[in-house]
Amino acid sequence: MNTPCEDGCCPSPASTVAEIRDHRQVAEGTFRVRLACPEIAAHAVPGQFVMVKLHGRDDPLLARPLAVYDTFSEGSHDPAGFDLIYTVHGRFTRALSREPAGTQLAVWGPLGNGFSPPPVEHLVLVAGGIGQTALLSLGKERLGVARYGNAPERKAPRARRVSFLWGARTAAAFGEAADFDSAGMETHLATIDGSTGLQGTVVDLLNARIASEPESYRPETAAIACCGPEPMMEAVAAWSEQRGIACQVSLETPMACGIGICFTCVAAVRDADGSWDYRRTCIEGPVFDAASLVWHPADHR
Repeated sequence: MNTPCEDGCCPSPASTVAEIRDHRQVAEGTFRVRLACPEIAAHAVPGQFVMVKLHGRDDPLLARPLAVYDTFSEGSHDPAGFDLIYTVHGRFTRALSREPAGTQLAVWGPLGNGFSPPPVEHLVLVAGGIGQTALLSLGKERLGVARYGNAPERKAPRARRVSFLWGARTAAAFGEAADFDSAGMETHLATIDGSTGLQGTVVDLLNARIASEPESYRPETAAIACCGPEPMMEAVAAWSEQRGIACQVSLETPMACGIGICFTCVAAVRDADGSWDYRRTCIEGPVFDAASLVWHPADHR
């Protein structure tokens, strides 16, 4: 089981039953579900996730990890619950997509370490596919429009600006991009088929942005937080390393337990001496310094 962080920002997770308040489709094959769950929402910080299971059912047997997208309040400043966004892909998400408001889900969390990019003037959020789910709250907190976690000692430095770069196959895959706009982030989109935004990958979008304003992507003033498919994150990590820009990535490694028991979610991480070993994404992650990851460990044996 996770233990609290030294600074108190990540307390031991709670296991509870949460009721679906709202459930709607927001993009092609993508849904947003709102859960009434103050005991988890009060502690969740940007980049953490929860494990979710259909309450009282054994099919599907295992819970699934979903990033906490955002929290919400009802009549007070205290969080009343949180939102999750997911794409239908597999047995669990197909079953979940059919559940209406009023259904109860078994949930435990918050889990993982969350983002901690360095204090910079310009925070760049880079998402691929469904990766935006891990990034909205981070951007909102760094702009000062929201606060997450109830530990008073938790540090959340401000950024002068936050850019959100999102890449997908087609325009139909984008859902809730307005959430980033309304929070004050500068949103830029890219699609492989050219149906909206820049035609190309999110790395092409990074190249376009740095070409248009190189002074905003200097190593001393910018940092990147990234989430999406692993090949995309590897490419963003390489792009950042070539330019000396700090980059954190949130891995989407499949998990079975979420609490470090099963060791199915390991990632290869470099140690200070240059050697590497496997770390559990659910405990030591899901967020890692991109420069510490060994993307292809079989090539380094």
